[in-house]
Amino acid sequence: MIRPIFHLILHVLVPGAVARLAFADRWRRAWLIMLLTMVVDLDHLLATPIYDPDRCGIGFHPLHSSVAIGVYCVLALIPAARVVGVGLLIHMLLDGIDCVFMP
Repeated sequence: MIRPIFHLILHVLVPGAVARLAFADRWRRAWLIMLLTMVVDLDHLLATPIYDPDRCGIGFHPLHSSVAIGVYCVLALIPAARVVGVGLLIHMLLDGIDCVFMP
């Protein structure tokens, strides 16, 4: 039970820290945008079961695929879309770390 709660807390705190450090002049807006990128988890609704604590989402869900992650990398390089791209990449990184620590 601790792992999912810790995972969700990281999905709030890590984007906040990155926003504060990388987007200091507009960190609140950047943090909010990065939090909104969690909508990428809607692809979990396509899975059966929707939530499986023993399933790694990276490579399983469509918006967590290699192709999608490549798109997020490109977004991070485009100044107008950078905050969205960074938010999505942070999300994928945290999900990937969670996969490493799965039982």
